[in-house]
Amino acid sequence: MIIAHDLGTTGNKASLHHDDGRLVAAITVSYGVNFGSGGSAEQNPEDWWNAVVEATRTLITRSEVNPSDVTGLTVSGQMMGAVLLDAAYLPVRPALIWADTRSTAQTAELERRIGQERGYALLGHRLNPTYSLEKVMWVRDNEPDVFERVRHFCVAKDFIAHRLTGRLATDRSDASGTNAYDQSVGAWSTELIEAAGLPASIFPEILDSTDILGTLTAASADLIGLNRSTRVVMGGGDGPIAAVGAGVVAPEDGAYVCLGTSSWISFASTTPVHDPLMRTMTFNHVVPGSFVPTATMQAGGAALQWVTELVTPEPSGAALSTLVAEASTADAATGGLYFLPYLLGERSPHWNPDAAGAFLGISRHHGRAEMAKAVLEGVAFNLLSCIQAFRESGAPIERVDAIGGGAASDVWLQIMADIWGVTVRRRTIVEEGNSLGAAVTAAVGLGLVDDFGAARDLSEVTAEFTPDASRHTDYLERHALFTDGYQRLEPWFAKRMGN
Repeated sequence: MIIAHDLGTTGNKASLHHDDGRLVAAITVSYGVNFGSGGSAEQNPEDWWNAVVEATRTLITRSEVNPSDVTGLTVSGQMMGAVLLDAAYLPVRPALIWADTRSTAQTAELERRIGQERGYALLGHRLNPTYSLEKVMWVRDNEPDVFERVRHFCVAKDFIAHRLTGRLATDRSDASGTNAYDQSVGAWSTELIEAAGLPASIFPEILDSTDILGTLTAASADLIGLNRSTRVVMGGGDGPIAAVGAGVVAPEDGAYVCLGTSSWISFASTTPVHDPLMRTMTFNHVVPGSFVPTATMQAGGAALQWVTELVTPEPSGAALSTLVAEASTADAATGGLYFLPYLLGERSPHWNPDAAGAFLGISRHHGRAEMAKAVLEGVAFNLLSCIQAFRESGAPIERVDAIGGGAASDVWLQIMADIWGVTVRRRTIVEEGNSLGAAVTAAVGLGLVDDFGAARDLSEVTAEFTPDASRHTDYLERHALFTDGYQRLEPWFAKRMGN
């Protein structure tokens, strides 16, 4: 059997799988995020480790599985963060996660030295405060006493993999999300690292996602309740891993949307897809030699969670479901209500860390149902802008499969189908999509399945949402107003931040 861990923003989703990847059981252990002023977003890496320990032991106990039956383990995790370790591989400070956007000055420094066009050509990504390289620079510039102790840099899943095996490494998918990886040569970019003024020695070795990192150390085996002989497969970043969970392992598999805390549209490709306007990005796939062109927005499910917390006295999963049901009865369009979902700045398509959330056109008669409907539409509108960017780059998006927690909502998937004008499908694996992708990656690495094509058979389409032609036409007109609203506020966002 295989255990897979997915280190998300709000918790670790752990799952137990048969050797072929089929899901047996799953559990989520939550942890906190510390959001602060100025774009700060941090987590304690020890919280991730404690969640992995608790989830593993609970899975084994509840499933009544003999620990010796678990022969493999792997980890996927949130990307684009910065975990800084000392010589003993202990964190020197909390991790700066993907949502942290404090490194605007460091990004500007890289832009002066490299230029956005050169950076995008090398990396497949814009230079931006959401990436790891700029975050490491921020710590160096703002916490020099802390940075003096830094000997190693890694991202979330690599920290856990090191705790499990004693070996620090990363994979190509996560490396490609750091702003320090040259996709054309498949190695750390000497040009970017030198421009950042960082020591190359802190960057870990790079492996394929399917490589076996090692076996459990005696200490980690005792803590998580597995045998020392359990092999740990390198794994990958949550975006590319999610593509496997959605069955998107080759170009013919089409596109998928992940509706998690952040949300993204993606597909598999044999080559990077570069947008002339640099609105989209390209990660390395966990499938060796493949890529996953992606357009990611900062606050997808997070925007829905936020409005639930805002208008519900006692927020909970049930309260969120109730609010979405209420939204289905509201007609935000009638009242001209729009929501810009930029609660954490924005990546695709605007790449603007100064962007902020806003209700536009709000009136006295608008209530919680209308606000929730506007949030659901706002996320879908922004993702439509991302889809349009891909289409303009020559990548057709003709059907979208949905995974992630938000994919459980019929209301939201129908809104997306109507706004995008394409069929949106829900698969059997929704919240465990990342864990499933990690399990398949481990199964390939351990030689238990022949190739990543096995992922296609591990989840099935359970519902299809087809677009209503009349609503789609109306939504296209409203999308133009949504885009116009952002463009008019963009200069104000910069002034608001003193830029």
